[in-house]
Amino acid sequence: MAKGYNRPRPGKEGGGMMGQIQQMQQQMAQAQEELSQETVEVSVGGGVLTITMTGDQVCQSVVIKPELLEDADIDLLQDLITSGVNIALDKSRELASEKMSPFTNMLGGLGLGM
Repeated sequence: MAKGYNRPRPGKEGGGMMGQIQQMQQQMAQAQEELSQETVEVSVGGGVLTITMTGDQVCQSVVIKPELLEDADIDLLQDLITSGVNIALDKSRELASEKMSPFTNMLGGLGLGM
């Protein structure tokens, strides 16, 4: 077989392997954009603290119900915030993993070890 026999020709639609890689990059960028728009919400302490986080791990809001502050227990408040943020991060990472798994599976199949 001649050297370069199966090489895709410039300008050819799809472009073989490079075209597939470029398409996958576009799809990954779209999935990452969608993750930045999707949110997860976590409530802790019986609903007195609610945290909303995006799929790309940006905390959008922390809502504290006034009744939590009536007791003014700073240790409890700190524990609830820490717990809520950690749970929200875990849920956000799960969402990102689900959204990006088709790409990591493809890259792993190509021997890129993702």
